[in-house]
Amino acid sequence: MSARKYEVLKNNTYAIEERFLSPYAAKSKDAVRDVELPESELRTDYQRDRDRILHSKSFRRLKHKTQVFLSPEGDHYRTRLTHTLEVSQIARTIARALSLNEDLTEAIALGHDLGHTPFGHSGERTLNRLTGHFCHNEQSLRVVEVLEDDGKGLNLTVLVKDGILNHCSSGTPATLEGKVVSWSDRIAYINHDIEDGITAGILKEERIPKEYRELLGDSKGNRINNMVYDIVYNSLGKESVSPSPKFVQGIEGMRNFMFDNLYFVPEVKGDEAKSDRMISLLFEYHTDKAHFAELPDFYKNIAERDGIVRAVCDYIAAMTDTYAMRLFERIYTPRIWKG
Repeated sequence: MSARKYEVLKNNTYAIEERFLSPYAAKSKDAVRDVELPESELRTDYQRDRDRILHSKSFRRLKHKTQVFLSPEGDHYRTRLTHTLEVSQIARTIARALSLNEDLTEAIALGHDLGHTPFGHSGERTLNRLTGHFCHNEQSLRVVEVLEDDGKGLNLTVLVKDGILNHCSSGTPATLEGKVVSWSDRIAYINHDIEDGITAGILKEERIPKEYRELLGDSKGNRINNMVYDIVYNSLGKESVSPSPKFVQGIEGMRNFMFDNLYFVPEVKGDEAKSDRMISLLFEYHTDKAHFAELPDFYKNIAERDGIVRAVCDYIAAMTDTYAMRLFERIYTPRIWKG
């Protein structure tokens, strides 16, 4: 097919967006990135961002990063990758129903957790304590701007980066697509973490308070369906995206229930203490000038520019659970113990 015909296809996408997307949707033709790329004859800028994230090393590493349970033995527990895919699916459903930009939504969803540490939020809390400040959403932005592609970054569009940075509940995304991802993140983790907690024998469906089961649903599928429907019907035709007030209250209540009955229970906190110690010792080891030379060259270059604490933080944050455990074993386990 000729270049001209490809260009017609992309322009047709722009025309479809102008005609059918909500007036509050972000249009692909208006996308801006810090460093402009040679024109793509087929894909819009948000489609290119989605593809850049999907093919990145950081995205592939998510398959070996913990969601809640640290290195579980069962095959069906969520990882950071499966969480990301579930967020993407929920977000695309909502975006399509609200006539928002599905490509922008998908790009934000796929990139929102690229900066997550090994061992889930436990690792995030440890790096925050060790460095004085660490947030996974800020690290996700750093990944796509600074760390990916051997330090060149992914050169994503401004609105995709905004959605990644502001996907947490405390953030304020600039677009409705970013707000869709933020709510989809909460819908996904509340429901799949309940399922993982049941698989682990820590939770039971009937232990969920009756008020939340009656409002949100009595199974994972029903809850996701009801939450999505509520957001769509409460946001149709509006310049905002949010569940209805009673669902906002129910989602927050369910979140609090999860903290009290899953995230901070002894079975989970016990593993968190181990991961905290592991990351702390790896951090201590690599920030010691005696071991600085053992850092990969890429992180040595970061240390020269941004300091060794920043470089070691980037190094550890990028690790998968399995890599961190292997490195810890290599450094701290006497060779004779390894047989």
